[in-house]
Amino acid sequence: MSEWTHPALILIIGALAVPFLKGTVKRLYLLFLPAFAFYSLLHMPANAVWTFSYLGHELIPCRVDKLSLLFGYIFTIMTFIGVVYALHLEDDRQHMAAFFYAGSSLGVVFAGDFLTLFMFWEVMAFASAYLVFAQRSRAAVLAGNRYLLVHIAGGLVLFAGIIIHFSSSGSLTLGPVDRNGIAYYLIMTGFMLNAAVVPLNAWLPDAYPEATVTGSVFMSVFTTKTAVYVLIRVFAGEEWLLWLGAFMAVFGIVYATMENDCRRLLSYHIISQVGYMVAGVGIGTELALNGAAAHAFTNILYKGLLFMGAGAVIHATGVGKLTEMGGLARKMPATFVLYMIGGFSISAFPLFAGFVSKSMIVSAAAHEKYELVTLLLMLASSGTLLSTTLKIPYYMFFGKEKFTETKEIPLNMLVGMGIAAFLCIGIGVYPGLLYSVLPFGAGYEPYTPEHITGSLGILVFTALAFFLLARKIKLTDTVNLDTDWFYRKGAAAFMWVLNKPFSKGLEVSHRIFFDAIPKRLVYFARNPLMMTEIIAGKTLCAFSGRGSRFEETVEGEMAAYPADIIKHWPIGATILWVTIFLLISVFLYQ
Repeated sequence: MSEWTHPALILIIGALAVPFLKGTVKRLYLLFLPAFAFYSLLHMPANAVWTFSYLGHELIPCRVDKLSLLFGYIFTIMTFIGVVYALHLEDDRQHMAAFFYAGSSLGVVFAGDFLTLFMFWEVMAFASAYLVFAQRSRAAVLAGNRYLLVHIAGGLVLFAGIIIHFSSSGSLTLGPVDRNGIAYYLIMTGFMLNAAVVPLNAWLPDAYPEATVTGSVFMSVFTTKTAVYVLIRVFAGEEWLLWLGAFMAVFGIVYATMENDCRRLLSYHIISQVGYMVAGVGIGTELALNGAAAHAFTNILYKGLLFMGAGAVIHATGVGKLTEMGGLARKMPATFVLYMIGGFSISAFPLFAGFVSKSMIVSAAAHEKYELVTLLLMLASSGTLLSTTLKIPYYMFFGKEKFTETKEIPLNMLVGMGIAAFLCIGIGVYPGLLYSVLPFGAGYEPYTPEHITGSLGILVFTALAFFLLARKIKLTDTVNLDTDWFYRKGAAAFMWVLNKPFSKGLEVSHRIFFDAIPKRLVYFARNPLMMTEIIAGKTLCAFSGRGSRFEETVEGEMAAYPADIIKHWPIGATILWVTIFLLISVFLYQ
């Protein structure tokens, strides 16, 4: 470790100095941190391992291989782009949260044991939650609370799985888990929640649209992609992930097509795109795993670019719903062009980044004879073009002009988008730049005549169908609930139980056990014979059918004798409690 520094420490520790810097010095420092982290990555020796002993167990806070380096490269690159995009922001806490978030993601990527991974995993959850809370609106606070609760629950499930795995195997080394134990399912659930695998996906479209404009860019990058990384590392080849991934790809497209809020729409596309990666993990071949890793790399670039484009419009207009937008292409031409590069990339147009990565997963599915999965992934690709590359620009940049005073966004935001757009085109034109750093040995050639003509055919016919039907499609200003219906309705039901039956039950129980019973027992302790006669009289009434009048007569006669006059062998309350306790103990433990 003497010749290089862990990139996670550079960002996390470096973030602590941000509040003490001002003006140009602070902006240069913000850019320096991710640049230095990337420099450190370039100087990491291949297969380096940093270990230390803790309580007699070996922990591995840094393990370097081609897979971790690939994710490390794109995380630091996108951190730099995100910082450029956010340079105009005068909020030190947001800058610090972004660095904590990015640094902890790098910590997960280079972790060689489950305990180190879990520690960084939790830092990710809290740092990213702040980027939602920082919006400071009521909707953001509520979404941030839900986001944090969901991820805390997922973290607890993951930690329980790690403990059970350690107790059964005696090892904390990050790697495949025995699928015959409960640890397998707990760890898998914790990872799948961060990957937004359906039905554990609702936190993503709930929280991302409520984050700050710059915060949502960072959130689109790290959480789901670190989950893809650990799925490749621990659960490669689990076939049922293949089917979940294919379902995710279509599920995200269906909801995106119905959405009105631009960032919520893009959030559903994260679910869809991660579905491709999860499917690649499930296939488990070298080509499929290379495809999952490559698609994570390109997705970070173009998804970040799309969120930057949507955020730029929100920054300029103050609105995020497509029904409230229109005519912005003339006011924000640079934003429009850069956004479209992201749209062409996510839709897998030739010469753009998505074309050279998404096709690897589809080809791997076809090669392994998963015909239905291949069909679903191709269908999702068509839907991606429909909703992201056609629907959003159609309503956002064209149509009736609604903002007469709107102007182009700050230069730093355009520069950030420009860097991401340049990389999207660069990787699309020269895919060897990406393929050379992939972790597995399988080769792939994306630019074959069959692949080009097949992809263009799907894209052209999808675009034609959209333009023919666009005027008949009417957006509605609604929010579509998906699996978050369960915890929204479940939370409401839980609160109703607390406020109604449960609280009433507590009130009744309190009166019985803390009021009525103790008073009667104390009275019995002072006058045991009198109380016995009263109880006997009530019992006689019940069995004789003589009614409540006889009962009232008995109680009246007893009440006529003051307790301090009648000497019926008083025994004292303390002795009575001790006696009752001893009797209960005898019955329980005899």
